[in-house]
Formats: sequence, C-alpha cells, structure tokens
Amino acid sequence: QVQLVESGGGLVQAGGSLRLSCAASGRTGGTYRMGWFRQAPGKEREFVAAISRSGITTSYADSVKGRFAISRDNAKNTVYLQMNSLKPEDTAVYYCGAESTPVTGTWNYWGQGTQVTVSS
Repeated sequence: QVQLVESGGGLVQAGGSLRLSCAASGRTGGTYRMGWFRQAPGKEREFVAAISRSGITTSYADSVKGRFAISRDNAKNTVYLQMNSLKPEDTAVYYCGAESTPVTGTWNYWGQGTQVTVSS
C-alpha cells in the first residue's frame, strides 16, 4: 500500500501564492504518475496537474496553465504544487493522487486533502 499526506493549504488573498506538498510512503515503487486534483463545494473532483515518474513530463488543466507548476523530488518521495496568481475560483480541497499502474488514469492512491481558500 501507498500512503499520501498533503500539506501546505491555507487562506490566501487573490493574486497570492501557496505551495502544496504531498509526501508518499509505503510501497512507493509501485506508483507511476503523481498528480493533483481539486474539488470545490458542489462540484466534482477535477484534474489539476500530473507529473511522470521521472519528473520529465508534466500536464496541466487549461485553467491553471501558466500559474501552477508541479514538480517532484524522488529522493524525498514528495510531489509539490506551486500555485501562483491564485484566484477565488481556485478555492477547493486539493488532493494528491498516484497512479498504481502504467495505464493512464489508474489513480488508485489518494491523500486526505488539504483546503485552499482564496479570498477576493
């Protein structure tokens, strides 16, 4: 099993920045891409960003391109999400996920989530 623990959420004013961290433990050798998703009240969970196992390939939702950056430190088993130019619509619970197979979309490991609130 793999455990994911997020940290770094909080309250920030519009235009501000936050950096989220996701620490992985357990059988991390059995994970592939890692990523961030978010869920706002009354909405479904949506994809935010993902990064390959090597850290070379990244992908982003259109809504965060140019503002958010995902990175990973494999020596620390940690994934980061640097969020800049935050907007009120970025307010959500942010979840860290990890794929359990090489097949895209097998997000079977999840953290407990961290709240991000952006005030206008």
